[in-house]
Amino acid sequence: MTIKLGFVGIGRMGAPMARRLLAAGYALTVYDPSETAVSDLVAAGAKGASNPAGVANAAEIVFLSLPTPDIVNAVATGPDGLTSGKGLRIVVDLSTTGPRGAKMLAQGLGANDIALIDCPVSGGVAGATNGKLTLMAAGSADAFSEVEPILSNFGKATHVGEEPGQAQLIKVINNLMSVTALGIASEGLVLAQKAGVDPAMFMQIVNSGSGRSNASEDKIPKYVLTRSFDFGFALGLSAKDVRLCLDEADALGVPMIIGSAARQLLTVAKGELGAEGDLTAMIKPIERWAGINLDEPEVDDR
Repeated sequence: MTIKLGFVGIGRMGAPMARRLLAAGYALTVYDPSETAVSDLVAAGAKGASNPAGVANAAEIVFLSLPTPDIVNAVATGPDGLTSGKGLRIVVDLSTTGPRGAKMLAQGLGANDIALIDCPVSGGVAGATNGKLTLMAAGSADAFSEVEPILSNFGKATHVGEEPGQAQLIKVINNLMSVTALGIASEGLVLAQKAGVDPAMFMQIVNSGSGRSNASEDKIPKYVLTRSFDFGFALGLSAKDVRLCLDEADALGVPMIIGSAARQLLTVAKGELGAEGDLTAMIKPIERWAGINLDEPEVDDR
């Protein structure tokens, strides 16, 4: 591959995506504050840079996978940021920053003649590792056409519009719907357990009926019933995504009654378990309020 790529943010999601680019034969320059993360990818064939500007100096197209809008903007337009480099033409932001964050980023990059593809992803670490992510992309059709073959290494990309922020809106709505499904499935599971119903049997029946969801089919069986709570997505990041969605809803005057309830449960779980607690552990406050633990079956003695 003759095109030179860059990647900033090589954590749980970014590292497996960067590895897929290397496996596809692309020349890749990477940066992350974690020296270990950089050295691991250098050992796999990447080149390391000392800051985002160094990545921009080495690459025509740079991918970002970062946790918050503030960090994205600092990496893009701050001191030693991407706009300090030379030769960069397109930034593909794979982060979840919300619609307003994407618009701000597009303005900052556009002032330096750099195009933005707003391209959040869904599918978690497993999807990033296996190239099975769902990618929603917003930005100019020409820029998308150029990056689409590269994005195919991560999964299926859909061009949702030409205005940066449109993909972010879809992503944060998706994440709110996902966490809402996990919240109600967790409540239902605790209720069944409190009444003496076997949890595994309960989930099997739900998954054969109309109440099934990704939460009931995947997250609860794999990470809750096993008590591993290692899905790999932090409560703090989920709370950030939900906040971004509800902020946009407020700005557009759209009521989000159920979404607001999901946000309250996330806030409680984050307060009890910490921002780094696993998303699937949000069932623990519900268990505590109900006076049960899924490791210790109880029988309704009414």
